Amino acid sequence: LDQSGRFQESLVCYQEGIQLLIDVLKVSKDESKRGHYREKIKGYMDRAEQIKAHVNQMKEDGKYHEQIKISGDATGYSYETLFKPYISNTLTEVWVEDPYIRHTHQLYNFLRFCEMLLKSCSKVSKIHLLTSQDDADSSQQNGALLELKDSLSALGVTLDLQYSSTIHDREIRFETGWIIKIGRGLDYFKKPKGRFSIGCCDYDLRLCHETTVDIFHTKHTKSS
Repeated sequence: LDQSGRFQESLVCYQEGIQLLIDVLKVSKDESKRGHYREKIKGYMDRAEQIKAHVNQMKEDGKYHEQIKISGDATGYSYETLFKPYISNTLTEVWVEDPYIRHTHQLYNFLRFCEMLLKSCSKVSKIHLLTSQDDADSSQQNGALLELKDSLSALGVTLDLQYSSTIHDREIRFETGWIIKIGRGLDYFKKPKGRFSIGCCDYDLRLCHETTVDIFHTKHTKSS
């Protein structure tokens, strides 16, 4: 991840690696191994600090851009895996612009995205959704989104629903300045082979369509 320029993701991995090595160091009695672990921890910490400084400078200059290419039939790209590196514990508001939150599987995708937000950050209090109306069956779409709105409300989260007949771009914005643009929006998973096939429930095991993810950072976010 580091070598391919996916710095924010690599930073999370370095931090997790440091903790794992510290845990092993605590129980290891072999002095040669302890020396090796200490050396590795120091290397990870030094590189993590360098990445942090690099990312912060790019964010400050408004030049942060990271690109992830998801190939056809790839796995390992659940919403947790893709978005979590950019979710901080200070995040309270999220904007989702996606014209295709209409059909049943797309509505489930948005539900899973909301669940991921709630699990990743307890401070999220408002989610905005701008999508297009399903001309063929708007009653199912409206009913599902209103049910989700009520469900979120019971947990103290407001879902702001808006429809547009001209929306085309797909974009997810976090109030903390992160902007994630996915070529296919949230609908980048292939249909599972069956209801009892691997990948049906766990999106990290679900096959993906080919798409590109662009990640930016700006200090200027939308106002609520």
